[in-house]
Amino acid sequence: MRYSYKPSGVCASRMDFEIENNVIKDMTVIGGCPGNSLGVRALCIGKDIDYVIDKLKGIKCGFRDTSCPDQITKALEKYKKET
Repeated sequence: MRYSYKPSGVCASRMDFEIENNVIKDMTVIGGCPGNSLGVRALCIGKDIDYVIDKLKGIKCGFRDTSCPDQITKALEKYKKET
């Protein structure tokens, strides 16, 4: 299933996911830090969404209360509620 999320409080403007049986098959972060986004993407692909939520939830970016990895968890939690 394709799922898009508009993050808030970070540089990224959109996060797109392809999820099958609660496993992230593909993920793209639009905007933000390209290298970090590609690194996080590589680590998330093939992982169960609950595992990703557990590992990335609460990570902050500098002075911000959130980060792109934290926003990924918010996207996945919203996905779980909507499906």
